[in-house]
Amino acid sequence: MQAQNRTKARTMRERTLGGNLALGAAAGAVLLASAYASASEEGDGLDRWWAPGEGRTFPELLDYDNEHGTLRTLLVGGPLETDGHPFFEPIGPNGRACVTCHQPADGMSLSTASVRAQWDATGGADPLFAAYDGSNCPTLPQGERASHSLLLDRGLIRIERPWPPAQWNGAGVEPDFAIEVVRDPNGCNSGAEYGPEAGVISVYRRPRPIGNMKYLLAVGFDLDPKQGVALPRDPETGVYLSGNLMADNRVSTLRDQMFDAGSTHLGMLDRMSDEDRHRIEAFELSIFVAQQRGGGGEVDDGGATGGPATLRDSEPGELGALGFPVWGEFAAWEEIDEEDRARLTPEEVAFRESVARGARIFRERTFLVSDAAGLTTQMGFGNPFRVACKMCHNMTRMGNDVAPGQVDLGTTTLPFADHFDDLPLFRITCLNDPHPYYGRQILTYDPGFALTTGRCADVGKITLQSMRGLAARAPYFSNGSAQDLHAVVDYYDRRYNIGYSEQEKQDLVNLMSVL
Repeated sequence: MQAQNRTKARTMRERTLGGNLALGAAAGAVLLASAYASASEEGDGLDRWWAPGEGRTFPELLDYDNEHGTLRTLLVGGPLETDGHPFFEPIGPNGRACVTCHQPADGMSLSTASVRAQWDATGGADPLFAAYDGSNCPTLPQGERASHSLLLDRGLIRIERPWPPAQWNGAGVEPDFAIEVVRDPNGCNSGAEYGPEAGVISVYRRPRPIGNMKYLLAVGFDLDPKQGVALPRDPETGVYLSGNLMADNRVSTLRDQMFDAGSTHLGMLDRMSDEDRHRIEAFELSIFVAQQRGGGGEVDDGGATGGPATLRDSEPGELGALGFPVWGEFAAWEEIDEEDRARLTPEEVAFRESVARGARIFRERTFLVSDAAGLTTQMGFGNPFRVACKMCHNMTRMGNDVAPGQVDLGTTTLPFADHFDDLPLFRITCLNDPHPYYGRQILTYDPGFALTTGRCADVGKITLQSMRGLAARAPYFSNGSAQDLHAVVDYYDRRYNIGYSEQEKQDLVNLMSVL
């Protein structure tokens, strides 16, 4: 079956792209394999990048340094021999494996630091830069850096969505809005092959992390309060679906996410085998990722319990307002005892106190949220309403949303989004009722959830990110618009006129840096 997949997909790629994708990916795989063969584990740092088919052993504990400290990946039941494992093997024709875009050093996601290092190490021949989605558009000259600028500078992968929208099972959706391409700087939303007239929309998004899955799959309610409808169930298992896996919730189960990724990012024409899917799913459910060390030393120290072992051993789905407070792991750092003060440097003490203040600000500093579809519409809180960060990032020990559903925070839609010339810009025209906040016409870089539902009211809604392992996977937001943690805080401060002091901003940054 895999051999047939490779033959069919290679034929398709050669016809549409002149064979450059398959040949370039194969060359990159050979080049990278040669580089790893000549490098020691502790040598020139190449061990940070996990190339497809290396056959390395994945240990139970795997630590990687980053600018904020040390990230730890904990594998339950580890170590794991990756030779022949479908998460680590190039099971599609483009030379990629799942690990290509879900790197352990990057919190099982992908950082621009790693992307740039791979470009420099391989001259752009790594399978990561496959033309289909690792470049701004397959029609561009693939050997040029500029053709991969969105991946190199923002960590963005091209996502091709059908137009008109289609559900996960292929059933069509009749949209209540029209879409027009206002600006197409990369050529993947216009012409004979791409764009609404060709039946596809290209948007650009960050790879979401693979890890801490029991939290991402957990739900705290049996309805979607952001849409006011009953929560769907997995038709195979009957389990409620959290909607936290994909940015636009186009699929809601790990099974369907693998099929989606296999047919697009791995270039497979046929669905991956059940055996491969079960092995990948078992691996993903066994991975826990969090920062282990920060500016104040170990996060599991001095009474705090912030590392990946806590995630492994805790129950998912708890609402912080009812149970253990959100980021209560760091409550012990609010009052550091004399014994700890004696063994820590003054800088470490100050950092821990800052993290504790950041956690309290996150839970208690309120501000007015306005014009945020998914929050100020169906949920009945009013527009505006007063809230703290924990309102949306409410799951204990994790910071994602216990209440399923997507939210428009304005990160992809004008006038709230930052202005970018390198992303496509779309004009949405509502055909029936106007959008509750944007009116009848909307300018957006990414319609988000609306490309799944076909509803004008869902334009700009995006699934909230997991907050664990943030320090390892810059940049942030679905479109990579925040280059660092400070930019994340700055965006919210501007968007909702919060008025954080510089100290409060730094306290929040320090908190996020140890998650």
